[in-house]
Amino acid sequence: MADEITETSQTVAAGQLRTIIERIERLEDEKKTISDDIKDVYAEAKGTGFDTKAIRTIVRLRKKDQAERQEEESILDLYKAALGMA
Repeated sequence: MADEITETSQTVAAGQLRTIIERIERLEDEKKTISDDIKDVYAEAKGTGFDTKAIRTIVRLRKKDQAERQEEESILDLYKAALGMA
């Protein structure tokens, strides 16, 4: 009886593991597709004459809240002033 419970538990665990792995694989496929789509949009932006480095910076900045952006900009301004770049 105990062997049956252990075997059943192992079968259930193996099934759960397989399900988890398959979900991760599907998500990895989706991530690759999305990544390719993002590359295409950057290529389109570049093709229309936009500076993709500037666009990447803007996208990164928009992910942060305003206070975090302001703090970063203040520190950057301070460092630039210290180096005579301002």
